Amino acid sequence: MKSQTIPTPLGHLHVQVGPANGPVMLFWPSLLMSGDMWLDQAAHHAADHQVVLIDPPGQGRSEALQSGFDFPACALSALAVLDAIETTPGQAVFVGNSWGGMMGGTLAAMAPDRLRAAVLMNCTGSPVGWRQRLEFLVLSTIIQRAGRIPRPLERVAIDAFVGPTTRRERPQVIQQIRDELRRVDGRSVHWAIRSVVPERPDQLATLSTIGIPVLVVAGAEDATFPVPETQRMADAIPDARFEVLDGIAHLAGLEDPRRVADLVNKFLHSL
Repeated sequence: MKSQTIPTPLGHLHVQVGPANGPVMLFWPSLLMSGDMWLDQAAHHAADHQVVLIDPPGQGRSEALQSGFDFPACALSALAVLDAIETTPGQAVFVGNSWGGMMGGTLAAMAPDRLRAAVLMNCTGSPVGWRQRLEFLVLSTIIQRAGRIPRPLERVAIDAFVGPTTRRERPQVIQQIRDELRRVDGRSVHWAIRSVVPERPDQLATLSTIGIPVLVVAGAEDATFPVPETQRMADAIPDARFEVLDGIAHLAGLEDPRRVADLVNKFLHSL
């Protein structure tokens, strides 16, 4: 895969782009993660798609954030990436996790002519509750002042990402998460955390306008967005398909790449 830097409304985004073996499959990860979260998915889908892995605004090798944003600005940034890469408009598949899944719902509603389908994992369409809002306001302030994620908070972040099955059976996943956390620019990611969690809007009405095929995926062990919350998101999207993966928590594509790739392929082949 080749690296590119693409100007967008939320700064220059670093992307990894695979060979043009088919329509674009655009991946956007969770908060605190880079496009590297999707490397295993890229390997599975590269034979029949042009895989594009995005480092989201303020994360990974993308330009640091200086202020907050909203989900439409994220969607416009994803469209800027598509404009720079896609050769056949309207055939792209969007795959997002958590932040990526929430923003992917906005993108599917705003620009249905640009997407063939969307896969939204471990995400929600509901507004943030007061407890989660308060917790993340405090966490983002600590991270901003420290300029990084302090070591004591690593466990908090890892607990939000993985469940008992991954803790027991997938130590390599926990190590990859830990490596990502230690590369975070705290002053930049502070703005992303605030925008995606404490200031998250109610998107259920927006999701009800989506007119393209959507697959919503929940992790049975996801403590951040439990299954009923993700199901509410799926119920809001007309004709959306909904799948729950046992043994999976908040980072489905990283925790069990083969099962997720098979699920995505089955969904796309059914369209």
